[in-house]
Amino acid sequence: MTESTGPAPATGLDPDVFAFYAELEQNQDREWWLANKTRYDERVKAPVERLVDALGGEFGPLKIFRPYKDVRFSADKRPYKDHLGLVSADRSAGTYYLQVSQHGLMLAGGEYQPSREQLARFREICDDNRLVGDLEATLDEAAERGFAIMTADALATAPRGYRADHPKIHLLRLKRLAVAAEHDPADWMTGPELVDRVRAGWRVVGEWNTWLAENLPAPVEAAR
Repeated sequence: MTESTGPAPATGLDPDVFAFYAELEQNQDREWWLANKTRYDERVKAPVERLVDALGGEFGPLKIFRPYKDVRFSADKRPYKDHLGLVSADRSAGTYYLQVSQHGLMLAGGEYQPSREQLARFREICDDNRLVGDLEATLDEAAERGFAIMTADALATAPRGYRADHPKIHLLRLKRLAVAAEHDPADWMTGPELVDRVRAGWRVVGEWNTWLAENLPAPVEAAR
């Protein structure tokens, strides 16, 4: 267990967070977790809570996910998450996400689980030369600031009704309509610069959320 070297920065991550998750990956057992629970509360979770306070209400209410995994329906029975996740609580305002792990920091957002109607409309836009240019311009602007569309879980081939050699096949295959920027551990994450970096990154995400809101049907939760 790592000894404390002093109080964490008011608005930065504690430098121990990266080591904590590296160790947790190798110690997925209740004995290690209980021995390091105070370390988690004080050096992992508390700095993120201070970050939430520092960000203010610009991105709506924010919530920190529990560190425990729901393993009931998962083949992976490791009980503890290998990261801390922070997400906006109100989907109608667009989703904003932050994740910290041994690998560093990820800022992301968008529609992680778009509805069938949203995905169908997105694909119609990709297939329409009059509309796809605005989509690509929005993604290009996000890319210039370090954000890429998430391709995890993308279809292996073309969706039904579209050609495998479609010029926009890389977009048509998407199942998540989210963008993300990943950062390796760096000094700025443990100091006051973190707040400005997260705010600037989430503002890029906000532009993507705006495009989604203006071009796709509203999320089910927001439509009720």
